[in-house]
Amino acid sequence: MKTYDNVTIFNHPLINHKVAILRNEKTSMKEFRELVEEITTLMTFESLREGVPTVECQVKTPLETCTQYMVKDNSIVIVPILRAGLGMVNGVHVLFPSARVGHIGLCRNEETLEPMEYYCNLPDGIEDKLVLAIDPMLATGGSACDAITQLKKRGCKNIKFMAVIGAPEGVSRVAESHPDVHIYVSTLDRQLNENGYILPGLGDAGDRLFGTK
Repeated sequence: MKTYDNVTIFNHPLINHKVAILRNEKTSMKEFRELVEEITTLMTFESLREGVPTVECQVKTPLETCTQYMVKDNSIVIVPILRAGLGMVNGVHVLFPSARVGHIGLCRNEETLEPMEYYCNLPDGIEDKLVLAIDPMLATGGSACDAITQLKKRGCKNIKFMAVIGAPEGVSRVAESHPDVHIYVSTLDRQLNENGYILPGLGDAGDRLFGTK
C-alpha cells in the first residue's frame, strides 16, 4: 500500500499483543468485547494527541497557582458505525467520559459490497465538535466513506476515523476519498477475499461482539 499523509498505522507492542488474542477463533465473546474496548482506549490516547480542543485554566496547588490546560467541555462527539462500532464506544469513554455519542447505521449489500444507510442520529451542534468516527473493521472502505460523507453533509469539519483492523483496499479508498480526515488503524492486514472480508482478519466483528453467530 502506498503511503498517505492522513493515515497512521500503529505498531505498538501492547496493541499487537491484544490484537493477537482478538484474532483467535477460540477467544470468548466476553474477552473479545473487553479486548476491543482496551485496544480502542490505547488507540484513542494516541489518536487524540493533536486536535483536541482545550481551554486554559488556573489551578491552585498546595504550593502555588499555575496555568494548566483542560479538554474543553462538550467538544468531542463519538460516532460509531452500527453495529460493530458500538463495541468501541466504551473504550473512548474511558478517556473522554463526557463525550456525546451519535449513531450512523449502515449495512452492507452482500452483492455489491457497498453500504446502505438505514439510520442516522447525531447530537445538535456536531458541526462544531471534534468527531471521532469508529468501526472495528475497515474492509472495502465503503461504510467509512459513506459515514464520513454523511458527517460532512451535516457540517462536520474536524473528523478523525479509527479502526482496529484495516485492509489496504479500504484504507486507500478512505484516504483518497477524504484526504482531510486522518485515519488511525491499529493493524494493517494483507488483503480482502472475494467476499470483502479482511485476511487474515478476525471474522465478523459484530457477530463476535454480540454473539449473533
